[in-house]
Amino acid sequence: MKFTLKIWRQKNNQDKGAFKTYELDGVSADMSFLEMIDVLNEQLIDKDEDPVHFDHDCREGICGMCSMYINGQPHGPLKNVTTCQLHMRSFQDGETIVIEPWRAKAFPIVKDLAVDRGAFDRVIQAGGYVSVNTGGTPDANEIPIPKSVADEAFDSATCIGCGACVAACKNASAMLFVSAKISQLSMLPQGKVEAAERAQKMVAQMDEEGFGACTNTGACSAECPKGIDLSNIARMNREYLGAKIGSQD
Repeated sequence: MKFTLKIWRQKNNQDKGAFKTYELDGVSADMSFLEMIDVLNEQLIDKDEDPVHFDHDCREGICGMCSMYINGQPHGPLKNVTTCQLHMRSFQDGETIVIEPWRAKAFPIVKDLAVDRGAFDRVIQAGGYVSVNTGGTPDANEIPIPKSVADEAFDSATCIGCGACVAACKNASAMLFVSAKISQLSMLPQGKVEAAERAQKMVAQMDEEGFGACTNTGACSAECPKGIDLSNIARMNREYLGAKIGSQD
Protein backbone atom coordinates (compact mmCIF):
# COMPACT_ATOMS: atom_id res chain seq x y z
CA MET A 1 0.00 0.00 0.00
CA LYS A 2 1.08 3.57 -0.69
CA PHE A 3 0.14 6.65 1.31
CA THR A 4 0.69 10.38 1.29
CA LEU A 5 1.27 11.52 4.87
CA LYS A 6 0.75 15.12 5.92
CA ILE A 7 2.31 15.28 9.37
CA TRP A 8 2.51 18.22 11.76
CA ARG A 9 6.16 19.00 12.53
CA GLN A 10 6.99 21.37 15.38
CA LYS A 11 10.38 21.64 17.10
CA ASN A 12 9.02 22.81 20.46
CA ASN A 13 6.18 24.71 22.09
CA GLN A 14 7.57 28.06 20.95
CA ASP A 15 8.03 27.00 17.33
CA LYS A 16 5.25 27.93 14.89
CA GLY A 17 5.12 24.48 13.31
CA ALA A 18 3.78 23.38 9.93
CA PHE A 19 2.63 20.35 7.98
CA LYS A 20 5.23 18.38 6.07
CA THR A 21 4.35 15.89 3.33
CA TYR A 22 5.89 12.43 3.04
CA GLU A 23 5.32 9.68 0.48
CA LEU A 24 5.41 6.16 1.92
CA ASP A 25 5.24 3.01 -0.18
CA GLY A 26 5.31 -0.70 0.62
CA VAL A 27 3.08 -0.43 3.67
CA SER A 28 1.47 -3.70 4.75
CA ALA A 29 -2.28 -3.65 5.37
CA ASP A 30 -1.64 -5.56 8.59
CA MET A 31 0.67 -2.92 10.04
CA SER A 32 -0.62 -0.89 12.94
CA PHE A 33 -0.70 2.87 12.48
CA LEU A 34 2.27 3.27 14.80
CA GLU A 35 4.24 0.61 12.94
CA MET A 36 3.61 2.58 9.77
CA ILE A 37 5.14 5.67 11.41
CA ASP A 38 8.05 3.51 12.59
CA VAL A 39 8.74 2.60 8.95
CA LEU A 40 8.64 6.28 8.00
CA ASN A 41 11.02 7.14 10.82
CA GLU A 42 13.48 4.46 9.74
CA GLN A 43 13.56 6.02 6.29
CA LEU A 44 14.00 9.52 7.74
CA ILE A 45 16.88 8.36 9.95
CA ASP A 46 18.56 6.71 6.95
CA LYS A 47 18.42 10.13 5.25
CA ASP A 48 19.86 11.83 8.36
CA GLU A 49 16.53 13.61 8.92
CA ASP A 50 14.80 14.14 12.25
CA PRO A 51 12.25 11.35 12.87
CA VAL A 52 8.64 12.17 13.72
CA HIS A 53 8.23 12.35 17.50
CA PHE A 54 5.12 10.75 18.97
CA ASP A 55 4.08 9.17 22.28
CA HIS A 56 3.76 5.41 22.63
CA ASP A 57 4.36 2.71 25.21
CA CYS A 58 2.27 -0.45 25.54
CA ARG A 59 0.86 -0.50 21.98
CA GLU A 60 -1.99 -2.61 23.35
CA GLY A 61 -4.66 0.04 23.91
CA ILE A 62 -3.95 0.22 27.64
CA CYS A 63 -1.66 3.16 28.40
CA GLY A 64 -3.39 5.88 26.36
CA MET A 65 -0.15 7.47 25.18
CA CYS A 66 -0.68 7.03 21.41
CA SER A 67 -2.62 10.27 21.16
CA MET A 68 -2.89 11.88 17.75
CA TYR A 69 -5.48 13.36 15.40
CA ILE A 70 -5.88 11.29 12.24
CA ASN A 71 -7.89 12.81 9.39
CA GLY A 72 -9.69 15.07 11.83
CA GLN A 73 -10.57 12.39 14.40
CA PRO A 74 -8.85 11.52 17.68
CA HIS A 75 -7.25 8.07 17.29
CA GLY A 76 -8.56 7.78 13.73
CA PRO A 77 -11.72 6.58 11.96
CA LEU A 78 -12.59 3.46 13.97
CA LYS A 79 -14.78 3.53 17.08
CA ASN A 80 -13.55 2.35 20.48
CA VAL A 81 -9.93 1.84 19.44
CA THR A 82 -6.70 3.67 20.21
CA THR A 83 -4.19 4.72 17.56
CA CYS A 84 -1.98 1.71 18.30
CA GLN A 85 -4.95 -0.61 17.64
CA LEU A 86 -5.71 1.04 14.30
CA HIS A 87 -4.41 -0.88 11.28
CA MET A 88 -3.58 0.34 7.82
CA ARG A 89 -6.29 -1.84 6.29
CA SER A 90 -8.70 0.78 7.61
CA PHE A 91 -7.43 3.15 4.91
CA GLN A 92 -7.60 3.07 1.13
CA ASP A 93 -4.48 2.43 -0.92
CA GLY A 94 -3.18 5.78 -2.19
CA GLU A 95 -5.07 7.76 0.46
CA THR A 96 -3.78 11.00 1.94
CA ILE A 97 -3.63 10.86 5.74
CA VAL A 98 -3.38 14.02 7.84
CA ILE A 99 -1.77 13.51 11.26
CA GLU A 100 -1.80 16.16 14.00
CA PRO A 101 -1.22 16.42 17.75
CA TRP A 102 -3.95 17.15 20.29
CA ARG A 103 -4.94 20.81 20.06
CA ALA A 104 -5.60 22.19 23.55
CA LYS A 105 -4.13 25.00 25.65
CA ALA A 106 -3.80 22.59 28.58
CA PHE A 107 -1.83 20.14 26.41
CA PRO A 108 1.19 22.16 25.18
CA ILE A 109 3.08 20.57 22.30
CA VAL A 110 6.44 19.10 23.29
CA LYS A 111 7.54 18.20 19.77
CA ASP A 112 5.74 17.15 16.59
CA LEU A 113 2.86 14.87 17.67
CA ALA A 114 3.87 14.62 21.34
CA VAL A 115 2.03 16.79 23.86
CA ASP A 116 2.44 17.36 27.59
CA ARG A 117 -0.59 15.83 29.35
CA GLY A 118 0.75 16.57 32.80
CA ALA A 119 -2.45 18.52 33.46
CA PHE A 120 -4.27 15.19 33.79
CA ASP A 121 -1.70 14.00 36.33
CA ARG A 122 -2.20 17.14 38.41
CA VAL A 123 -5.98 16.69 38.37
CA ILE A 124 -5.53 13.14 39.70
CA GLN A 125 -3.06 14.34 42.33
CA ALA A 126 -5.64 16.86 43.50
CA GLY A 127 -8.06 14.16 44.62
CA GLY A 128 -8.30 11.14 42.35
CA TYR A 129 -7.28 8.62 44.98
CA VAL A 130 -8.42 6.89 48.17
CA SER A 131 -6.30 7.65 51.23
CA VAL A 132 -8.34 5.68 53.79
CA ASN A 133 -6.96 2.40 55.07
CA THR A 134 -9.06 -0.25 53.33
CA GLY A 135 -7.21 -3.20 54.83
CA GLY A 136 -6.02 -6.25 52.94
CA THR A 137 -7.73 -7.98 50.03
CA PRO A 138 -9.89 -10.26 52.23
CA ASP A 139 -11.17 -7.21 54.15
CA ALA A 140 -12.09 -5.38 50.96
CA ASN A 141 -13.89 -8.43 49.61
CA GLU A 142 -16.09 -8.54 52.73
CA ILE A 143 -17.71 -5.20 51.81
CA PRO A 144 -20.93 -5.99 49.93
CA ILE A 145 -21.21 -4.05 46.66
CA PRO A 146 -24.11 -4.66 44.25
CA LYS A 147 -22.84 -6.07 40.96
CA SER A 148 -24.56 -3.32 38.96
CA VAL A 149 -22.69 -0.69 40.98
CA ALA A 150 -19.37 -2.53 40.71
CA ASP A 151 -19.81 -2.92 36.96
CA GLU A 152 -20.58 0.78 36.50
CA ALA A 153 -17.59 1.78 38.61
CA PHE A 154 -15.39 -0.53 36.55
CA ASP A 155 -16.71 0.96 33.30
CA SER A 156 -15.69 4.41 34.54
CA ALA A 157 -12.30 3.09 35.63
CA THR A 158 -11.52 1.92 32.08
CA CYS A 159 -10.68 5.54 31.16
CA ILE A 160 -7.02 5.51 30.09
CA GLY A 161 -6.48 9.27 30.25
CA CYS A 162 -5.45 9.58 26.61
CA GLY A 163 -7.02 13.01 26.21
CA ALA A 164 -9.18 12.18 23.17
CA CYS A 165 -12.15 13.74 24.97
CA VAL A 166 -10.29 17.04 25.27
CA ALA A 167 -9.12 16.88 21.66
CA ALA A 168 -12.63 16.15 20.37
CA CYS A 169 -14.33 18.91 22.37
CA LYS A 170 -14.67 22.31 20.70
CA ASN A 171 -14.03 23.85 24.13
CA ALA A 172 -11.15 21.50 25.03
CA SER A 173 -13.11 20.40 28.08
CA ALA A 174 -11.79 17.64 30.37
CA MET A 175 -15.16 16.94 31.96
CA LEU A 176 -15.41 13.35 30.69
CA PHE A 177 -11.96 12.41 32.00
CA VAL A 178 -12.43 14.09 35.38
CA SER A 179 -15.96 12.74 35.84
CA ALA A 180 -14.84 9.19 35.03
CA LYS A 181 -12.09 9.39 37.66
CA ILE A 182 -14.52 10.82 40.20
CA SER A 183 -17.18 8.22 39.38
CA GLN A 184 -14.95 5.18 39.71
CA LEU A 185 -14.30 6.13 43.34
CA SER A 186 -17.55 7.82 44.41
CA MET A 187 -19.67 4.76 43.59
CA LEU A 188 -17.66 2.47 45.88
CA PRO A 189 -17.74 2.44 49.71
CA GLN A 190 -14.00 3.05 49.96
CA GLY A 191 -14.33 6.24 47.95
CA LYS A 192 -17.30 7.78 49.73
CA VAL A 193 -15.28 8.97 52.74
CA GLU A 194 -13.54 11.66 50.68
CA ALA A 195 -16.22 12.09 48.00
CA ALA A 196 -17.12 15.72 48.73
CA GLU A 197 -13.53 16.88 49.08
CA ARG A 198 -12.50 14.94 45.98
CA ALA A 199 -15.12 16.50 43.71
CA GLN A 200 -14.29 20.04 44.76
CA LYS A 201 -10.51 19.63 44.51
CA MET A 202 -10.48 17.85 41.16
CA VAL A 203 -12.89 20.30 39.53
CA ALA A 204 -10.91 23.24 40.91
CA GLN A 205 -7.67 21.79 39.51
CA MET A 206 -9.33 21.11 36.16
CA ASP A 207 -10.34 24.78 35.94
CA GLU A 208 -6.89 25.93 37.02
CA GLU A 209 -5.26 23.91 34.23
CA GLY A 210 -7.19 25.89 31.63
CA PHE A 211 -9.57 23.26 30.26
CA GLY A 212 -12.74 24.64 28.70
CA ALA A 213 -16.33 24.30 29.88
CA CYS A 214 -18.70 21.52 28.86
CA THR A 215 -21.53 22.42 26.47
CA ASN A 216 -22.93 18.88 26.16
CA THR A 217 -22.17 18.26 22.49
CA GLY A 218 -21.27 14.64 23.28
CA ALA A 219 -18.17 14.65 21.05
CA CYS A 220 -16.04 13.54 24.00
CA SER A 221 -17.91 10.28 24.54
CA ALA A 222 -18.31 9.65 20.82
CA GLU A 223 -14.54 9.79 20.28
CA CYS A 224 -13.47 8.09 23.52
CA PRO A 225 -11.59 4.87 22.66
CA LYS A 226 -12.99 3.22 25.78
CA GLY A 227 -16.58 4.40 25.33
CA ILE A 228 -16.81 6.31 28.63
CA ASP A 229 -20.45 7.34 29.03
CA LEU A 230 -21.74 10.91 29.37
CA SER A 231 -23.65 9.88 32.50
CA ASN A 232 -20.38 10.29 34.37
CA ILE A 233 -20.51 14.05 33.77
CA ALA A 234 -23.99 14.21 35.27
CA ARG A 235 -22.76 12.26 38.28
CA MET A 236 -19.79 14.58 38.73
CA ASN A 237 -22.07 17.61 38.63
CA ARG A 238 -24.25 16.05 41.33
CA GLU A 239 -21.19 15.22 43.45
CA TYR A 240 -19.80 18.73 43.03
CA LEU A 241 -23.08 20.52 43.72
CA GLY A 242 -23.77 18.34 46.74
CA ALA A 243 -20.30 19.04 48.09
CA LYS A 244 -20.73 22.79 47.64
CA ILE A 245 -24.09 22.83 49.36
CA GLY A 246 -22.76 20.62 52.17
CA SER A 247 -19.80 22.90 52.76
CA GLN A 248 -22.15 25.82 53.37
CA ASP A 249 -24.20 24.04 56.05
